[in-house]
Amino acid sequence: MSAKNVEIVTQSGTEIFIPLNKLKKSANNARKTPHSEASIEAYAASIAAKGILQNLVVEPELDAEGAATGFYFVTIGEGRRLAQLLRVKRKEIKKTEPIRCVIDTANDAFEISLDENVTRENMHPADQFEAFKKLAEERGFGAEEIAARFGVTPHVVRQRLRLGAVSPKLMQIYHDGDLVLDQLMAFAITEDHARQEAAYERLSFNRDASTIRRLLTEPHVAATDRRAIFVGAEAYTEVGGTILRDLFTEDRGGYFEDVALLDLLVMAKLGREATTLQEAEGWKWTQVHLDYPHSHGLRRTYPQPVDLSAEDQGALDAAQAEFESLKEQYESVEELPDEADARFGELEAEIERLEAKRRAYDPDDIARCGAFVILNHDGTVRIERGFMRAEDERAEPETQDLSGEGEGGDAVYDGGTGSNGEAEGDSLCAEDEDADDHTPLSDILIRDLTAHRTLGLRLALSEQPAVAIVAVTHALTAQIFYRGADAHVLDIRPVSTVLASHADGIEDTQAGKAWADQHARWAAQMPRDVSDLWTFVVELDHDSRMALFAHCVALTANALRLPSERRPRAVATANRLAEAVSLDMAAHWAPTVQTYLGRVTKAHILAAVREAVSVEAADRIGDMKKQDMAEAAEQLLIGAGWLPALMRAQGAAQKPAEHPQPDAVTETNSHAYSVAAE
Repeated sequence: MSAKNVEIVTQSGTEIFIPLNKLKKSANNARKTPHSEASIEAYAASIAAKGILQNLVVEPELDAEGAATGFYFVTIGEGRRLAQLLRVKRKEIKKTEPIRCVIDTANDAFEISLDENVTRENMHPADQFEAFKKLAEERGFGAEEIAARFGVTPHVVRQRLRLGAVSPKLMQIYHDGDLVLDQLMAFAITEDHARQEAAYERLSFNRDASTIRRLLTEPHVAATDRRAIFVGAEAYTEVGGTILRDLFTEDRGGYFEDVALLDLLVMAKLGREATTLQEAEGWKWTQVHLDYPHSHGLRRTYPQPVDLSAEDQGALDAAQAEFESLKEQYESVEELPDEADARFGELEAEIERLEAKRRAYDPDDIARCGAFVILNHDGTVRIERGFMRAEDERAEPETQDLSGEGEGGDAVYDGGTGSNGEAEGDSLCAEDEDADDHTPLSDILIRDLTAHRTLGLRLALSEQPAVAIVAVTHALTAQIFYRGADAHVLDIRPVSTVLASHADGIEDTQAGKAWADQHARWAAQMPRDVSDLWTFVVELDHDSRMALFAHCVALTANALRLPSERRPRAVATANRLAEAVSLDMAAHWAPTVQTYLGRVTKAHILAAVREAVSVEAADRIGDMKKQDMAEAAEQLLIGAGWLPALMRAQGAAQKPAEHPQPDAVTETNSHAYSVAAE
């Protein structure tokens, strides 16, 4: 039938071909939400491959007098009409393309449109898998071809075909209704049927898809792991490594299957970094470690203040002057021009580079010390310098040797004789009566005399609190900054629990870096010789001495709760200490997927959002999957100041409030600790 001579038909039940440009959208269509671009694309691809398989249902358009206008409203099939219009736009067909339609004036247009959208049932994904598999195996169609013919994405086709990796036993359990699709797709992450069935047997009451994936990926390394980030997928696969991909979820790069190969590549790359460092900076040795070796037992040296060369000082002065000039020039400008912003960045980097030259390691220390090259928690290289092995320490004379030699190697004498002119000491044998008058004191007598002296020190020290503070500060500092020097007189042992062994990545947090910087600032001020430490502590002004004392004491704080320890009194004391220092953990910690939200149940996540944001916000994410919920909650909790009960001040209710910016943490105790002038 010619498109130009279309007969106007209004009889219900008639099947006719109507030109595409004579079809209109019906106001009675129950679907008010517009078709997505993806669905229209899918319709267009399917129609291009196989034509329109299902007639459109239409009703004639009538004018005010009730006469047919020659146009038709599409009651059922609007998506197909839009797909054909898309094909017209692409010049695949003409706008007069005849479309097979069925006239329906007997039924209510709105009701049949609603019926079409409500009562139909989508094809089951397992059935899609069987159908796609048949096309792939019997007709040789690839994922791209199947996708093009059925108007779906190649990724969807691969997903359906991947269900073929599921064990027939689990597929039957799925068909029997004992597994849902999400669970089945989780099993498809691996093609090993034995592992799939073993994981199924290990499932208890918790059959969440994320639990299944965790069981099946336990032996592998996630692409988000620091080792995988450091090596990179390309370098790993180039040497034969394989990556397990999950087609059904956002797998963030998949899972590296060959862990031994990955670890080998990590250590090799760290080794190359260590060699480069040693050649560039001249350290005596370098060692590579996945984690910082907290039990290394080595004394550490730190960079010392040095004067800039005339050339560097001149460059610094010029950079600072230009920076200040630009600052004045653009002081009143709300938004910097791109070139000015770039120049500010260059100057800041140059000033920072030159300022860093004000501290440098002694060349003699570099020649005797080494460095650790470590893999950071974010997959970057971390370098810790200045560690001295025992065999590289310089032998230094003892200031006092109680075996009988005093300062400078002089002997310790008894200092007098009795009334008969005989030497006083422990019972001397008869043959010793004529011995040399320079005979050292016996060990027993030395112990006796020094015990009395120690008692005298205790009494005197107890009466002079100011000196006691100096002595304690000296004792703590000597042990913390001069490992193995044994230069302290007080039997106080600073025990510091390594927090990195209990909380991954804690050293890389803002608070962790602030603590490390604070410790490094103090270390850089310590005298090179521990014998000068007492004078250093004495000559500090009061505020600086107390700050050093507080730093050393703080290093011993331990509020950890371990399952192997029950310390209720210590926990209570930790709470009181937190209250005394007005501890606000919201300034140091925030709930993220990594730190909290990804490690608790969905109920805990919702409770946090409900408490910190609102009940409505929690309801909005209530139906999400665990990972998506955790990520959404992280965004909602930004700036809310929410803390788990374990981290709050004792008895305090949660009060979302403003807190210092993270940078503020670095200002704690950051003032210069200067030595008082004599």
